[in-house]
Amino acid sequence: MSLSPALPPPPVSVVGVGADGWSGLADGAREVLREAEVVIGGARQLDLLPPECAGARVAWPSPLRPAVPRLLAEHRERRIVVLASGDPMFYGIGRALAEELGPEALRVLPHPSSVSYACARLGWPLEDTEVVTLVGRPASRLAVSLHEGRRLLALSADASTPATVAALLTAHGFGPSRMRVLEQLGSEAEAYVEGVAETWTHAPGDRLNVIAIDCRASQDALRLGAVPGLPDEAYEHDGQLTKRHIRAATLGALAPAPGELLWDVGGGSGSIAIEWMRTHPTCRAVSVERDPARAERITRNADRLGVPGLHVVTGAAPSSLSELAVPDAVFIGGGLTAPGLLDACWEALRPGGRLVANTVTLESEALLAERYRTYGGELTRLAVAHAVPVGGFTGWRQAMPVTQWSVRKPSAAATPPVPGDRT
Repeated sequence: MSLSPALPPPPVSVVGVGADGWSGLADGAREVLREAEVVIGGARQLDLLPPECAGARVAWPSPLRPAVPRLLAEHRERRIVVLASGDPMFYGIGRALAEELGPEALRVLPHPSSVSYACARLGWPLEDTEVVTLVGRPASRLAVSLHEGRRLLALSADASTPATVAALLTAHGFGPSRMRVLEQLGSEAEAYVEGVAETWTHAPGDRLNVIAIDCRASQDALRLGAVPGLPDEAYEHDGQLTKRHIRAATLGALAPAPGELLWDVGGGSGSIAIEWMRTHPTCRAVSVERDPARAERITRNADRLGVPGLHVVTGAAPSSLSELAVPDAVFIGGGLTAPGLLDACWEALRPGGRLVANTVTLESEALLAERYRTYGGELTRLAVAHAVPVGGFTGWRQAMPVTQWSVRKPSAAATPPVPGDRT
């Protein structure tokens, strides 16, 4: 007698639920919950279910993410339904479940998200509205999205978030911005309060809230654009700063793309890593700086300029590079003559990745010229002059020229570079 193969475990259903609870669910979602043998969700979500949902109710522990594989494994032979707030695939548990089980093992029944409700109440086109989540993330990440005339929706962590956002807007020169806090969207208890960031005095309300921001800059606000080359005064520094025009050219050579990782070696003030990360929310960077005071300054700059996720490593290169993830791009802004540094960065770089190195000294320039002869790429001299008063007239003051070597590492299938080949 042949044995039939074991049947696969039933797929996990993920049901989005709003603040209106059971009454707001579609018939299909209600039927899935009635048939569930196990319902996993937050305590607040589980309390929204009526007695007719007879499956065992399991509340997520804290922290949630590490518990996902264990709970799914414990109940894998039963019909599992996971409850999510709103749309499970929009900053919800659906992502963690898809990563754990694979998308094919999920049946997702979404509910309108708080963002959809907010845009409907405000009359804002959803496709033109930027969303920043502050749930489990620093409020400072909102700073990168502050631009005159922009409309933002901030997903609050709790009832105290609106006051935190108001203070951040004011500190960044956006005190005149209009704020509206929309609470319990989609429920009978829906409400909102509004005001101006710099005069915000509302007491904390409901923890389930979304903050709508009409960005308005004060007259003296420092203008920070959306492309690399922020004003030098945007940074706290001790003179170790890649200046604005050189910085813009350097980021152009590094060519950041979504999801990529940069090593910023010899971080100084962290400007290259910070502006790399500002180009896209998924860009990542590690800034390596041997001086502890400068490393702390990099962290402060990153937090103030909206990229608190910048990873700062305090230590000397190349010894501090060995444990880092493989980079897509490397920038060397200092320490080029340190023994083995350039070789270590080149070896660590993934095939097809980019390396950019800047220097102002003849010794490091000679080193870059030698590597240019070996590996090719582009060797460029960058010179910037600024107009300054000369008596009653105006003349040019030349900054120190910067020599820049930029090169792309051949892919694994490519022919190894030939010394002297510049193609």
